[in-house]
Amino acid sequence: MLKPRPTATRELVNLDGLWRFAVGESAGARPWTGPLDTTLEAAVPASYNDLFTDSAIRDHVGWVWYQRSVRVPRGWSGERVLLRLDAATHEGKVYVDDELVAHHVGGYTPFEADITEHVRPGGEFRLTVGVGNELTNVTIPPGTITGTPDGRRQQKYLHDFYNYAGLARSVWLHSVPDVHIDDITIVTGLDGATGTVDYSVDTSASAPVRVRVLDATGAQVAAADGANGTLRVDDVTPWRPGAAYLYDLVVEVLDAAGEAVVDTYTQPFGVRTVEIRGREFLINGEPFYFTGFGKHEDTPVRGKGHDNAYLVHDFQLMRWIGANSFRTSHYPYAEEVLEFADRHGIVVIDETAAVGLNLAVEGGLAGRPHRPTYSQETFNDDTRAAHAQAIRELIDRDKNHPSVVMWCIANEPSSHEDGAREHFEPLVELTRKLDPTRPVSYAAVMFATFKNDRIADLFDIVCLNRYYGWYVATGDLATAETYMDAELRGWAEKFDKPILMSEYGADALPGLHSVWDMPWTEEYQLAYLQANHRAFDRCAAVVGEHVWNFADFQTSNGIHRVDGNRKGVFTRDRRPKNAAHALRARWTPLAGRKPSAGDTVESLGDHK
Repeated sequence: MLKPRPTATRELVNLDGLWRFAVGESAGARPWTGPLDTTLEAAVPASYNDLFTDSAIRDHVGWVWYQRSVRVPRGWSGERVLLRLDAATHEGKVYVDDELVAHHVGGYTPFEADITEHVRPGGEFRLTVGVGNELTNVTIPPGTITGTPDGRRQQKYLHDFYNYAGLARSVWLHSVPDVHIDDITIVTGLDGATGTVDYSVDTSASAPVRVRVLDATGAQVAAADGANGTLRVDDVTPWRPGAAYLYDLVVEVLDAAGEAVVDTYTQPFGVRTVEIRGREFLINGEPFYFTGFGKHEDTPVRGKGHDNAYLVHDFQLMRWIGANSFRTSHYPYAEEVLEFADRHGIVVIDETAAVGLNLAVEGGLAGRPHRPTYSQETFNDDTRAAHAQAIRELIDRDKNHPSVVMWCIANEPSSHEDGAREHFEPLVELTRKLDPTRPVSYAAVMFATFKNDRIADLFDIVCLNRYYGWYVATGDLATAETYMDAELRGWAEKFDKPILMSEYGADALPGLHSVWDMPWTEEYQLAYLQANHRAFDRCAAVVGEHVWNFADFQTSNGIHRVDGNRKGVFTRDRRPKNAAHALRARWTPLAGRKPSAGDTVESLGDHK
């Protein structure tokens, strides 16, 4: 799905701002027609949960309603008029006046509706959006709704971040010509000093198509006619980590005579290749070592609401600390984030919202009996169908971003249980069919070891979430380091694949200090990371390290959480803890290469 952009043939109206807001019923049916009878207003984009002081709104399980008036520009006569929602978490229903025009399930990918027949240029209409936050065994992510003794509904879920909901991303009204470009797919390659650009253009009706490639100065460097083809760019400047370079593919649809332009759209892209060869992860044929984080879209008050100020500041902090990459844990992020990564040379592992497909957590690390994760009563064929749709929508949206080098189709699934292979094998096949150019991964939970995991052979890379020294061997870093050594050695010996440490981390309360290895102190978080780094550096198969987490983030209530998860190396308001300075000392000299025997202890931030 193309992101709306203003061009010579397209116009765009942003609908962000303050909308009327009301809490609705759990069933999702509109209990009224006409204007909302409410005095509340909510900001868009923002999660609604933390905007209000009423805990009944924050903890509401069911539907909420947003409404505003919209005027169609009078110059749009003869154009198609579309509404686009960048996301509605987790389910959206869109009404023009009182008529349903769109319904979408899935909280982190866009959807749109053609409303041409429902509006008139120059006229005004009432736009109402219902958003449901309910998670069940057949949604991605999954959850369970229970009741309280006093009749309230409660949402339970297995992911360790707060279930923020609402219109957390932008809403748009945009126009396209009657005959227009529907989609563009770009796949790039390198042939020596020449870049190859395979392109495919889908149009709403059969029409002549021509394309041009412009470099960063606006100079034309390649051109062709036809909706499909391959362009060659001589003396190409590749897109590289830390050294982004973007070209523009200008696509034009012509009239039947092949003369006048009836629609045009510009798609930025970068020329780069991604490959896994043996135990190496290669970008443009060169080994790449990941340094960075699992992140979250999470800020005070706005929740998961996209915020350009935080976007800029977060990327500045990543540059300061020496991070070259991050994972969109645990859902697709706002497209503006990926565009920023494209422009600034930050590498992205793009993840679906399939987090919590793991009922083994009910048994805890002790392995107590639990319900089977994969069964007709738990996660079943309908769950897998929702998972497949999440993969389709992720790839459809993000396929043209050069920053995206790998798909992660699930975080911490119960990959060691019966039924795991039956669930994941068709999903891996689907991902490869939709995009054969990028590696496919999942992040393995601690329960899934090299001895019992049932799906690792299906994937291109081993991604491990490990917390030795925190959830296991708490406070005993010597034992934790031994456990990590043994685990890495086991995976490396069993699979001839690169290993990425996709999560490792320890909570730290800012200002809590100790001279001993005391969990929750800033010193322990630092020592924990250093113990892990020593183990990583001893394993040749390790191709990267993503600390969990970039910044502290909000979670559901629990005695193991102190105002959220505190594993961030930055606080929730982005102040560095001690560990951030040590990571900066370790990562900055690496510049995308793996630590080697020639690195000094001091240069890698190990100050024990």
